[in-house]
Order: sequence, then C-alpha cells, then structure tokens
Amino acid sequence: MKKVQKGMPGYLNYKKKAEIFRTVIYFGIVILIFLLGYSQTHTRLNMLTVVAVLGCLPASKALVGVISRFPYPSVEEKLAKEVNHVTTHLTVGYDMIITSREKIMPVDCIVISGCTVVGYTHYSKVDVNEASRYIRSILIENQFSGAHVKILNQYKAFLARAEGMDNIAAVEKEDTKDMEARILHTILNISM
Repeated sequence: MKKVQKGMPGYLNYKKKAEIFRTVIYFGIVILIFLLGYSQTHTRLNMLTVVAVLGCLPASKALVGVISRFPYPSVEEKLAKEVNHVTTHLTVGYDMIITSREKIMPVDCIVISGCTVVGYTHYSKVDVNEASRYIRSILIENQFSGAHVKILNQYKAFLARAEGMDNIAAVEKEDTKDMEARILHTILNISM
C-alpha cells in the first residue's frame, strides 16, 4: 500500500485502510496475549489478562479512527483531474474532514490563491457558511488576517471560481506559494 500524504487525492481511502489494518493487528495482539496467559494458567485471573486489557486502549483508539473516517470516501479521480487541469498556478488540497468542537465538516477540495481560499463539498448536510466562518477564524488565529474563505456546495460554481482564480494568478505572477503552503498546512492541521 503506497503512502498518500495528507491533502492529496486518495488520502481518506488510504487512511481508512491503514487504520483498519492497525486495528486488526492491535486487537489480534490483545487476543494472543490473553490466550497465552489463559493457556499457561488455565484461568483468566493472571498478569497477562491485565496486559491484554491495557492493550485494548490503543486498539480502541485505532477503532475510533476507523469509525470516524468510515462515512467519508476520497474524492473521485475525475474530480481531482478536472481541478488540477484548471488550477496550474494555485495551491490545492484534497480529502479534508474539518473538525470543530461542535461539527464535522468534510471538504472535498480547497484551492488557495494568495489569501483567498475557496473550497468545495458535495455533502448537503455541511453548512457552508459555518464551515467558511470556522476556517477563516482559524486562519485569523494563525496570523492570516486578510484571508477570505468561501466554501461552495455546487461543483460547477467551484470549478468556475477556481479557474478564474487561476487566470488571475497567471496574470499577476506574484510569488505567494510559501504563504499558500502555510495556509494549506494550517487547514490540514484542523482536518482529520
């Protein structure tokens, strides 16, 4: 299984597979430790049972990772190719599940040009205004005070906006890649 970096297309599917594998291994080790103790003492009242019970903590944590990511698939390859085709001068991030204290807001794609961030989500339950406000507040907390954030739930509008941003970036030819990378890094930090 080839490792996929956070923010790249296919990250959520990769992370799901890795978490499932880790969960199976952890619970397998817990069961083996328990069975080893039981086979030696013929009772569950032994020290290896305690070790097995304590081993359930990391196994359960891995299981929570599987459960929390399970409803959210990675973006389709077609979408990633279309976005990459129209955003040659922009910084792009994919497969994000933005988490606040109250909500989980999956975002399929984000394009960044200077301090302008435009995202797309196909999930109808995501409140796009709240997601925009939350991402903007996080960026302001991280000294990106001039950031403008807009999350859209219509793909054609998002693609047209991204293409327009790319055309403007091609004409302006400003070197904002470092700042855009820092903005993307900040957004990825609040994402699962």
